[in-house]
Amino acid sequence: MSCCEVARGGLRKMATTLEAGVAQYQLPLGEERIELNPLLGRQLRLSYLGAIHCVACGRKTKKSFNQGYCYPCFQRLAQCDSCIVSPEKCHFAAGTCREPEWGEAHCMIDHVVYLANTSGLKVGITRGTQVPTRWIDQGATQALPIFRVATRLDSGLVEVLLARHVADKTAWQRMLKGANEAIDLAARRDELLATVQNEFDALQAERGLTAIASLPDAETVSIDYPVLQYPEKVRSMNFDKQPEVAGVLQGIKGQYLIFDTGVINMRRHAGYDLSLAVHEEA
Repeated sequence: MSCCEVARGGLRKMATTLEAGVAQYQLPLGEERIELNPLLGRQLRLSYLGAIHCVACGRKTKKSFNQGYCYPCFQRLAQCDSCIVSPEKCHFAAGTCREPEWGEAHCMIDHVVYLANTSGLKVGITRGTQVPTRWIDQGATQALPIFRVATRLDSGLVEVLLARHVADKTAWQRMLKGANEAIDLAARRDELLATVQNEFDALQAERGLTAIASLPDAETVSIDYPVLQYPEKVRSMNFDKQPEVAGVLQGIKGQYLIFDTGVINMRRHAGYDLSLAVHEEA
């Protein structure tokens, strides 16, 4: 079989949509967006071209920080601040936000607190505009919105309260080993809220009735992933240790490509210059 390069350029995180309950993936390389679902079962080769460019300013950098940024941007940008990972630490109201205009546009807007089934039950948050993208990025097979809140800070405060009783992180290795057993998320929501009722009432009284709104009528969203075969053992690959990743594409889940040779987190390598080649079918 011959090999044909189909695209090259700077990598961005895989773009996703949900169509008829199935996650659809595109791989952005430079100006190209390659449809990945049709490439399942094909032999692919991803080659690192030796350069990394910051996804924010375009500066060439020897090392990527926080999934694609150069060090100056990592230190300067609001989207790289610690409160993005820990939204309960939002300091916008204190007047110390790194970029107040960015904070207004991205943090001082409606967010959703949700339950999801990734590597098991977890609680999470996302901007309202990022549903269902965030769930797909995490490899969730089910997700249920439980609150709509007014700001990112509010979402973080609710998440911290619920995370005392349920996980708030995904075990990515377990997520990549296969589909989870279905969870009755509505029932688990009701159990969880009953457990934290007193603390939640106090938080809602503090933040205001309009800041945190329950979503009792929300329905669970189910998500299937384009996977031919899950790995029995998860072997992680990355371009810092090997300049080429090749193999038969057996699946895509979260932000991972699953090859018969191992798995690779594409979001982690945002900003890397890559080429993608596909072996022609006989």
